[in-house]
Amino acid sequence: MTLIRWDKSFSVGVNEIDGQHEKLVGMINDLNEQMRQGKGKEILGRLMNALVAYTGTHFRTEEKYLDQFRYPEADSHKQEHEAFVRKVVDFKAGFEAGRLGLSLQVMNFLSDWLQNHIKGVDRQYGPFLNAHGLK
Repeated sequence: MTLIRWDKSFSVGVNEIDGQHEKLVGMINDLNEQMRQGKGKEILGRLMNALVAYTGTHFRTEEKYLDQFRYPEADSHKQEHEAFVRKVVDFKAGFEAGRLGLSLQVMNFLSDWLQNHIKGVDRQYGPFLNAHGLK
């Protein structure tokens, strides 16, 4: 079962970022599918680690462009990224310590945050970056 269906409503109009967003959606869907199939902690841990690492890569890409073109909302955007990273690091630590299972609640948080972030604040910077020549 697909948790998030990728469609054009996720597009921010910047190819590199759209590609990264689509990969993040795929990673969350894969993690969700493996969890639903009852895969072991090792597989889920590996997928969680990959998701955390790729999220960091993606956030650095976005923030590089926001800084490069002096996006007026860059600071608040970075604060959202930082809050998300803290939450996911907490999930990961709890999972690795055996205090927290990978649950529907965790998956729903990841799904909801990603969808709301992309379709909300990320889509706001798209026209700004496009106006500065980034497509």
